Amino acid sequence: MTTEKAAPGGEWIAGLRRLIFLRLFILSFLLGIAALIQSSGDEAISDSSMYLVFALIGVTYFLSIFYIVLPRFLAGAALNVSFQAIIDVTLITALVYVTGGVGSIYSILYPLVIIYGALFMGRRGALLVASLAAICYGGLLDLEYFGYINPMYGDANHYSFTAGYVFSRLFIHIVFFYIIAVLAAFVVERERKVTSLLTEREDSFRRLDLLHKSIIESVNVGIVTIDREGAIRSFNRAAEEMTGWRRFRVMKRNIGEVAPGIARILSGDDTGRQMVETTETSAEGRKMIVGCSLSPLLDSSMQQVGNIIIFRDLTEMKAMEREVERNKKMAFLGEMSAVLAHELRNPLASISGSIQLLRRDLTLDNEDRKLMDIIERGRNQLETLAGDFLLLARSRAEVPDDDIDAAALVDDVLDSARMGNDWSGDVNLVRRYDGRRRIRGNRTEVRQAVMNIISNALQAMPEGGELAVETRSAEDVPSRDGGFIEIEIRDTGNGIDPGILKNVREPFFTTRESGTGLGLAIVERVMEHHGGYFRIESATGRGTRAVLGFPAHDDAVDSGE
Repeated sequence: MTTEKAAPGGEWIAGLRRLIFLRLFILSFLLGIAALIQSSGDEAISDSSMYLVFALIGVTYFLSIFYIVLPRFLAGAALNVSFQAIIDVTLITALVYVTGGVGSIYSILYPLVIIYGALFMGRRGALLVASLAAICYGGLLDLEYFGYINPMYGDANHYSFTAGYVFSRLFIHIVFFYIIAVLAAFVVERERKVTSLLTEREDSFRRLDLLHKSIIESVNVGIVTIDREGAIRSFNRAAEEMTGWRRFRVMKRNIGEVAPGIARILSGDDTGRQMVETTETSAEGRKMIVGCSLSPLLDSSMQQVGNIIIFRDLTEMKAMEREVERNKKMAFLGEMSAVLAHELRNPLASISGSIQLLRRDLTLDNEDRKLMDIIERGRNQLETLAGDFLLLARSRAEVPDDDIDAAALVDDVLDSARMGNDWSGDVNLVRRYDGRRRIRGNRTEVRQAVMNIISNALQAMPEGGELAVETRSAEDVPSRDGGFIEIEIRDTGNGIDPGILKNVREPFFTTRESGTGLGLAIVERVMEHHGGYFRIESATGRGTRAVLGFPAHDDAVDSGE
């Protein structure tokens, strides 16, 4: 036998209140019927009986109000329901008595009490209420039949019902009471078992769903599910972070509107679980390389209802791969450059010594002197090339600590550039030095880097133009070891095609027939040695802007010029 325990959180109190309201509804209905009978002048029920009906209904109204506050004094659902069931059976028995006894139709109210007894107290409670109803109803009919009490209407001295009729009516009611008790208890128990099983299933499903969501939200790869029409159905946290799209903005939108690159893969051949690379643009406009794999989304009958898209941002990984490849290339070039510079310098030293001896010991005519000058210029070019190779191959474990005046070094480079072949008389030089900024580094390498940038700027202005040089403290770069000093060089030359701008730092890349392609590669190498940075911006026909950021010396700024 099962009985209902008081539910936590006061749920049983809410159930009792619903019972009270249902009782008040039934009472109001009975009150309306009684009033209708009285107003119609029907003499089937005497006035005294009608007054007692109203009195019973009034008492029940009063008790219903009392039942609302009863849980404060009587704890537990079983005690409250038992108390109310005893009172209700007693009042129903009184109602049956005043409305005709064995002939009263209000005996149908007993099953209502039995049913709510089953709801609150289970099978045992329903059987107890049924037994109480049988005792009260049977006792009432026996008392009337044997004349211990008289009916409230009709001839009080003449009882018109036979023993067979009374017994059959009593038997039917008692059987009916117990049948109602058993059926109500069975239904309630089945409902509780189903509810309990459903609650367990819901709890298991909730835990499984929570685990699923935790896994999906915790992984560092984007996971998106779409239906067969391409509408987005789920969008995890990593997908939000990578694409910049908020989940609530993309749900039910077509994947092509959010990730057109992935949509192109969907429209092509089935990639299965193979990772395919594509390009995407985030919500903020950031270009990125993503690796994407597709899998079919299947339902319980193994029918495809959509696709699962798994992707990750490969932009940084690809940049690292390019950097590793570049470092390998630079290491190989460094080794090759060191060997090549060594092999060049040995014969160059012999050529240089021979030229000096010939100039000293021979008397040369003009033609021979011109030939000797050509040989000398060729030797100087090879010597410069060999020096560039050595600078490109050089690798330092530590940054040199020379104290270099940035403005003085730039002036020295400009003075040397004026004496070179690249300087045109139409070049307008603009200098802007921000105090006496001091650089920490190797003087020779810093000078070479600045010279290479200025040489490129002059070569970009064969017809002349404006060359602007500026030194300043870097304010937009996080301070590190004293901050950075920037040397900015701008020209108004032809500029660089954006399509090749990313390649200008590569060794041996050049657009000039006479160039070696080592100038900017050396600049990049010098900046790496010094722990600085090198930025270059250019556009065709709009000139070029190059910025060299060197580590500042501990005493980077002196007062005064």
